Amino acid sequence: QVQLVESGGDLVQAGGSLRLSCAASGSIFSLNTMGWYRRAPGKQRELVAIITSGGTTNYADSAKGRFTISRDNAKNTVYLQMNSLKPEDTAVYYCNAAAQSSAGWDIYWGQGTRVTVSS
Repeated sequence: QVQLVESGGDLVQAGGSLRLSCAASGSIFSLNTMGWYRRAPGKQRELVAIITSGGTTNYADSAKGRFTISRDNAKNTVYLQMNSLKPEDTAVYYCNAAAQSSAGWDIYWGQGTRVTVSS
């Protein structure tokens, strides 16, 4: 089994910055694509950014130019640096990973970390 634990969510003023972290642990053989998703109040979960094991990234239009996803493969950790935060970025942010364990390949989710941006 693989566990994902997010951290870094907080209350921040508009224009501020936050850095989210997500550490994967457990019986990990390999980690492939990792990503961040978010669910705003009253909305469906949406993609924020993803990063492959080789470092290729892809961003939602709402994140381009403001957010940066990165990963430390040695630490099995993915990060999301969020700058110029807006009230519409308020959401629960979830980490996601495609991971291979002793049970084979599967998709895993973290429990979420809350980001609140005040105007």
